[in-house]
Amino acid sequence: MSNALLPSSWRPSPAALLPANPAIYDGPHLATCAAIAYLVFITVRSLIHLLLPDGGAQSIATIDLHVAGGRNIVAMFGQWGAIQLLLAGLLWVLLLRWRGLTPLALLVFAIEPCLRSLSGHLKPVTAMGTPPGEALNWWVLPVLVLVLLMSLCRAEGKNWQGASRESPGG
Repeated sequence: MSNALLPSSWRPSPAALLPANPAIYDGPHLATCAAIAYLVFITVRSLIHLLLPDGGAQSIATIDLHVAGGRNIVAMFGQWGAIQLLLAGLLWVLLLRWRGLTPLALLVFAIEPCLRSLSGHLKPVTAMGTPPGEALNWWVLPVLVLVLLMSLCRAEGKNWQGASRESPGG
């Protein structure tokens, strides 16, 4: 694993998404730290949806639960939290055991707000205020894409198989 904070070259390699050796990550350390920080956020969000009495529907997302089907809204938030927690657990395994899959995890992180936005467009939610997911989606996405692109770049002159890019003779 590279200890370089930033890439040595800003040329993203799509091959880094599925490296030959997923145990080795030669990208910038900042990308790994950012992925882990975002995964902490996702894990906490999942636990909130799963464990809060209202799943965060009214207390955080300002969705009125005093309507017909309000209990179903809470149930859906809880089930959503359980599914999110399962995905977060899988992503924790990927990031901690197979660091070479950091770019793939970041790709998943970047796709998720796009899909949630599409879902919100196709099936709009009526809330008394702006839910945090809606407010933060378009702020988080460019940051995630930048970190994803960074993770696809090499750090410390290594290739994606972990070998030095220099010739064997020097």
